This record gives sequence, structure tokens and C-alpha cells, in this order.
Amino acid sequence: MAGELILIVEDNDKNRKLVRDVLTFKDYTTIEAETGEAGVRLAQERRPSLVLMDIRLPGIDGIEALRRLRAEPMTREIPVMAMTASVMTEDRQKIMGAGFDAYQSKPINVTDFVAAVAQLLEHHQP
Repeated sequence: MAGELILIVEDNDKNRKLVRDVLTFKDYTTIEAETGEAGVRLAQERRPSLVLMDIRLPGIDGIEALRRLRAEPMTREIPVMAMTASVMTEDRQKIMGAGFDAYQSKPINVTDFVAAVAQLLEHHQP
């Protein structure tokens, strides 16, 4: 779904740039936040089609940011993909148990990442 707005919540500059570059190459529009609080605020203001959420963030973590998004009627239905370097089975279970719509390990595999983004956007069409 080219042109759709995707919010990237990631505190690492290199990771954020890689994700932005991949998404803009695929004709998505991106906005960015470096903290969970800023991510929640941007999601409420801009209502993106998808949020890509790092788990380990300064301030509130990605799980708390997701909880706040799900608590608000205007952001409750936005799909949120967890993006994390935590690849242990128990970490993944905790993350998915928190209510994320998808999970992507870092460093990202570009092909798998693009496919996961497209699938989430397609699945969550209004």
C-alpha cells in the first residue's frame, strides 16, 4: 500500500535510518519518534496506518507505549509491529502477549521486513 503513513519509534539513529530508507524506497511515507512518549503523541496527532515500535526506548518502553495506544479509542486499532534485538523465545512470547500485531527481530532482514509491513497494512485495511 504505497504512500501509507508509517510511524517509526526507534531511538537508534542507524536503525531508524535503515527502516526509513527501506520504507521510502517502497513509496511509504514515514514519520519518526525517538522515545515512547513522543511515539504515542505522534500516533495520536497523525493517526498512521502502522506503528513500528522498538521495545527498548528511553523513558517508557515499547510495551508501555503500546498499552497507551491501545487505551485510546483513536489509536486502539492502529497495528503495531514490535522491532527488537531481543530474540529469546521468552522475550518474543512476552512481546506478543502484550498485544503487538507482529514481531520483527533486529537487525532486520529487508525482504522479510517489507513483506511483514505489507501484510500488516493489507490485513488492517478499514
